[in-house]
Amino acid sequence: MLRPLTVLALLAPGLLSTPPAWAEEAGALPREEIEKIVREYLLREPEVIYDAIQVLQERREVAERERQRSMIVARAPALFDNEADPVAGNPDGDVTLVEFFDYRCGYCRSMVPGLRDLLATDGRLRFVFKELPVLGPESEVAARAALAAALQDSEKYTKLHFALMGSKDLSLDAVKALAGQAGLDVPRLLDDMAGDAVKRTLAANHALAQELGINGTPSFVIGDRLIPGAVDVAQLTALIEEQRRAASGG
Repeated sequence: MLRPLTVLALLAPGLLSTPPAWAEEAGALPREEIEKIVREYLLREPEVIYDAIQVLQERREVAERERQRSMIVARAPALFDNEADPVAGNPDGDVTLVEFFDYRCGYCRSMVPGLRDLLATDGRLRFVFKELPVLGPESEVAARAALAAALQDSEKYTKLHFALMGSKDLSLDAVKALAGQAGLDVPRLLDDMAGDAVKRTLAANHALAQELGINGTPSFVIGDRLIPGAVDVAQLTALIEEQRRAASGG
């Protein structure tokens, strides 16, 4: 949200310091008189400032949404079809939903039950996991372990993913224990956690998030739309159906 002082800083050069050229050329009013009128008007009608804040904010939001749409289209292969990304649901689904998440993110965790239900009930949905550890070292450990699990088995990745989402302890020892419970080869997992493949995937996810303007987790991408933050799963369901209708020409 733009602050009033920010708007004044934007408006002042045009309104106070540089009166319209036509006014001076016409000799209608001297510069000092125009400045006085503008000052008095803003003091008398301060709501003008707040109207300006709203207009500027809306313009910036619209511009950012359009930039994000263009970027999603340009980076579609990396978003939807990166072979390094774990996938759940129907691998040949007619709609793909992408989630950027962090295992220590409370909002990401709060959405897990709804997302699991969505995957269980929508047999045509393809779900792409984008590991985006941004909340400290434990986030990094968990993300590396999850991606290492994906190198072994996609189903075991999904099992470990939900176990990590439900665990209060994301230390290396706790993650190793969860990996063992998921049926993973833990020594291999530890080797792969430090491997180049995992490093490349995390670096690519961070770069992609930066390009899209993702500032936090969770963030979802469907079609050409970015949906930031925790949202009601019903809203995601509606967007999925909207994508299907658009694809079918309905």
